[in-house]
Amino acid sequence: MKVSLANTLVRLAIRQDDSDSSVPDDDSQYGYVPDESVAILFVVLFGISTALHVGQATYFRLWWLLPTAALCGIGEVIGWSGRLWSSISPLASTPFTIQISSTIIAPTPLLAATFIIMARIVQRLGTSYSRLTPKWYTIIFLPCDIIALVVQGVGGGIASSADTLEGANKGAKIMLGGIAFQFVVIIVFSALALDFTQRYLRDKPVRRDFDGIQRGAFTPRLKTMLVALGFSTTVLFIRSVYRLIELNGGWNGRIIHTEVYFNVLDGAMVVLAIFTLNFVHPGVFLKPTEEKLSNPESSSSSSSVQMRPVS
Repeated sequence: MKVSLANTLVRLAIRQDDSDSSVPDDDSQYGYVPDESVAILFVVLFGISTALHVGQATYFRLWWLLPTAALCGIGEVIGWSGRLWSSISPLASTPFTIQISSTIIAPTPLLAATFIIMARIVQRLGTSYSRLTPKWYTIIFLPCDIIALVVQGVGGGIASSADTLEGANKGAKIMLGGIAFQFVVIIVFSALALDFTQRYLRDKPVRRDFDGIQRGAFTPRLKTMLVALGFSTTVLFIRSVYRLIELNGGWNGRIIHTEVYFNVLDGAMVVLAIFTLNFVHPGVFLKPTEEKLSNPESSSSSSSVQMRPVS
């Protein structure tokens, strides 16, 4: 009895190659057979968003969107293609390995785009109101994003290549550590972004710039960009909470074996985040005047930027 149970757990966690799709849900590595129509839907949605991001990045010459937003979309297409493959061959190990690694790692580059956009918003509205300068947003948060990406990738590699349940659990714990680190980074970033916003709105600068305070105009486009950024960060935060709970429950937990949770709290959240940057694109909402704060002389004569002394 104990041997039989152990074999079942190993089969569920480690995935034995099998092309036969006519299997009970409990025998699938997922604990269920992925829904084919849902997988197709997400492959199409992420494919559309990725194509749009490539086209938009090229048109506006915002090349940093290619290794961030576009790369996220590519990763999600690969991950959901793995789930589509699994809907046809539920016991095959390769598609399960592809989807578990890709869907965990893919949203990480999108966070990098969020950090870059926030740095540019700070530059536009006024660095005096931010505890971090635009440069430090990049210096601090982008390396953290890379660290989270590497840790999750290592964990996913260990879990997918393990030959025992113990090895798979070790990989899951490493992935959990990477997601937890990313979760903390999101919280710190959000706190700084909220602090900047409320200081700008209340006109309570943190420090002086030059011989006075630079205060950029909070135009409708900038308001829309900031709201979009807040929404994108929120849904990625929800997704991180789900992933933390999912992996903490182990390979045989109820959360990881419930498909609707994954579809809604992972897939749908990332779809909302990535399409938000398609509709509210920084090429439209930031680029036209993004350099107005870089030159104090030109800023003083611009109607969108005000210079005032510090009392």
